[in-house]
Amino acid sequence: MDKYFVHESSYVDDGSQIGNGTKIWHFSHIMSGAIIGENCNIGQNVVISPKVILGNNVKIQNNVSVYEGVICEDDVFLGPSCVFTNVINPRSFISRKEEYKQTVIHKGASIGANSTIVCGHDIGKYAFVGAGTVVTKSIPDYACMVGNPCRILYYVCECGEALDFSKSNYCKCKRCSKKYQKTDEKVEEI
Repeated sequence: MDKYFVHESSYVDDGSQIGNGTKIWHFSHIMSGAIIGENCNIGQNVVISPKVILGNNVKIQNNVSVYEGVICEDDVFLGPSCVFTNVINPRSFISRKEEYKQTVIHKGASIGANSTIVCGHDIGKYAFVGAGTVVTKSIPDYACMVGNPCRILYYVCECGEALDFSKSNYCKCKRCSKKYQKTDEKVEEI
């Protein structure tokens, strides 16, 4: 017996794997070969392509297509209508499946609504990609990225609160009291 929920309007192809407690909502399609962890929430009108891997507790909002080559680690959030690519130079008349590039969204990262993630770039753990951002390069851990092309606005705590490194290379989160150190454009929890 399945220990996950699939709305009657959605399709789950044979050969996909879905973890306990996961919910798949209206008009979504999980393709054969997709691997979805436990306690995920797949919103309305979502497509999960073959060979996509979603960790545990991944939240995907409405109207997102997650294409082959994308890996989301645990606790990732994908905002409404965010876009992934998997080929750099697509043409409808040329098959480029052998050119798919991998994109890894690391643990706890959040992707804002209507963002575009160009393939072949990693998004660091607990990073935050603001709404409408175009990601054209890899993103460091804890970075808050905005714009087209994306740039670092500031760094964020694991809880999502902005970190203030203006006076020191050390910072304590105002919300949860976790401590961080910044060195050479790299932020680490200490």
